[in-house]
Amino acid sequence: MCLAIPVRVEKISGTRATVSLDGYRTEVGLALVPEVKEGDWVLVHAGYAITVLDEKEARETYDLLASLEQ
Repeated sequence: MCLAIPVRVEKISGTRATVSLDGYRTEVGLALVPEVKEGDWVLVHAGYAITVLDEKEARETYDLLASLEQ
C-alpha cells in the first residue's frame, strides 16, 4: 500500500523543494503544484508534491496516520 504524507515546504529551488516533518528533511518535485510557496503544507507521494493542503487539514491527516502506527 502506498501513502501520501503531509509535509511542510521549507525552501523552494526551481521545481524542487526541501520539505520537513518531525525534523526529517527531504527533497521533492513540485511539477504538479506550481502554485506552492515556502511555508505551505503539501501532500507528498513517490517524491512529488501532489496537492497543497491548509495547515489544519495537514495536521489532521498526519494525526490520523500517526494513530494507525499504534
